[in-house]
Amino acid sequence: MQALPDGMTVLERGWLSANNVLFDAPGHATALVDSGYCSHAGQTVALVRDALGARPLDLLLNTHLHSDHCGGNAALQQAYPALVTAIPPGEAEAVRAWDEAALSYAPTGQECPRFDFQRLLAPGSAIALGGRDWQVLAAPGHDAHAVVLFEPAGRILISGDALWADGFGVVFPELEGDDAFGAVAATFDLIESLDPAVVVPGHGPVFDDVAGALATARRRLGHFLLDPTRHAGHAARVLLKFRLLEWQRWPMGALLSWAGATAYLRTVHRRYFPALPFDAWAGSLVADLERAGAARREGAFILDC
Repeated sequence: MQALPDGMTVLERGWLSANNVLFDAPGHATALVDSGYCSHAGQTVALVRDALGARPLDLLLNTHLHSDHCGGNAALQQAYPALVTAIPPGEAEAVRAWDEAALSYAPTGQECPRFDFQRLLAPGSAIALGGRDWQVLAAPGHDAHAVVLFEPAGRILISGDALWADGFGVVFPELEGDDAFGAVAATFDLIESLDPAVVVPGHGPVFDDVAGALATARRRLGHFLLDPTRHAGHAARVLLKFRLLEWQRWPMGALLSWAGATAYLRTVHRRYFPALPFDAWAGSLVADLERAGAARREGAFILDC
């Protein structure tokens, strides 16, 4: 695999947090792409401090504003008071007003401490990271306002959740009734046209088999297009698993209560699975996680696996 440039380090994180990409090339501003989930914010700050030593963190960028990519923003802004934060422009007004419904935190039942920003990552612009110019490109689909970052000289792509080695992120706009699978396909076409030599994804390892990853992602998208309920069920299980990852061990009744209060799960149930009562449907999702080895029961409790 092609080596990443000197001064560019990928901090591969486990769920719940997205990967962090740190730039600390001598003679250039330091920068971090994505900051992980809020429950891991202390670890994120510690990782950055350990890597930078006495140097400050100058710039923080978010590929998109899902909670697992920007949940550490507030902690980093507190740790580095002069930090400049740059976000995609599509949700700038929602951040200014701190509209947790528009920002997806309330609908997903997730948390994100309030943060501010000073710059916008406008698609079509460029930004200097580690002494190289990176193109900012729109990558809608998983999130309508997401961007990816591409460095053409080294053909390095920071893909966020637009493409992983084994798939891509839940297409959240589809859950809201938007026709977003086409945007996912268009983003795959964009990535293919860039011909990256190496991809730094939002989750999972750095990879260079881009053709293989795109083929896998397109097959999965094809399944979702043929049967949108398959995607809806997958999305619902992802939301439950995310919460279980954070809680680790929770009473079944409390988990079902949380599910019933979570707008995205209510929406998925209403649009795709109305034949089942909500609690029965939510219970079936937990059973799916158990069958997959992603959860297990212990008396009245559900445990993450």
